[in-house]
Amino acid sequence: MSAPTPTDAPPALRDAVDLARSAAVEEAVAEVGDDSTGTVGDHLGCEAEYDGALTHLFAAELPGYHGWRWAVTLACVGDGEPVTVSEAVLLPGPRALVAPTWVPWDQRVQPGDLKPGDLLPSPADDPRLVPGYAESQDPAVEEVASETGLGRERVLSVAGRDDAAQRWQDGEHGPAADLARSAPATCGTCGFLMSLAGSMRGVFGVCANEYSPADGQVVAVGFGCGAHSDVGTDVAGSPVHVAALVYDDGVDLEPASS
Repeated sequence: MSAPTPTDAPPALRDAVDLARSAAVEEAVAEVGDDSTGTVGDHLGCEAEYDGALTHLFAAELPGYHGWRWAVTLACVGDGEPVTVSEAVLLPGPRALVAPTWVPWDQRVQPGDLKPGDLLPSPADDPRLVPGYAESQDPAVEEVASETGLGRERVLSVAGRDDAAQRWQDGEHGPAADLARSAPATCGTCGFLMSLAGSMRGVFGVCANEYSPADGQVVAVGFGCGAHSDVGTDVAGSPVHVAALVYDDGVDLEPASS
């Protein structure tokens, strides 16, 4: 079904511009105040409705409402019948200044937003968590749960653990980080690596080197930095080849003639 056009509406509705303007002025007075007749500007055209009605549009000359329009919907039950006003309202136009789309708070929060004293409750249906009595498929979690009864009320689900692993792997302490690519060796062979427990043990750990930029942070075993435990005092210079650091400007230098 194609959208109706103004030409589909009865001529009586199309010609009733003055009636529509009067309704817009009346609405403006009710909404803005008695001194608001000047807020109804030029007639901008009309839009047909699916039920045969027609909406006339007038520019809204209101401070702070750039691009808004007074919309007055008219109706007529048949030829020769009077035209009546169904509705008059102030609406934003295609280029109107409007508030941004509302985003729920739990979708606006970003990592690092939490400050001291803030509380961030987890949703009851958070897919990252499962009840503590459910099997998490992580031997370390199951061992703790069996030792302490049911253990914690909720534990990481498989999806929650996978999400964390992917985030850490792709993050600033993953194998693709710039620091890792220039490191002499990886964290997996570093004596300062404290492995995580459970299923994450073979992939991630915590750096315990106070001189490392990743000290106290979760690092991938493929990450690395210049503070690796096997770096000796006889190692000098950068692990990056000098040829990769020198810029050839293409200028040939000739000895000066005496």
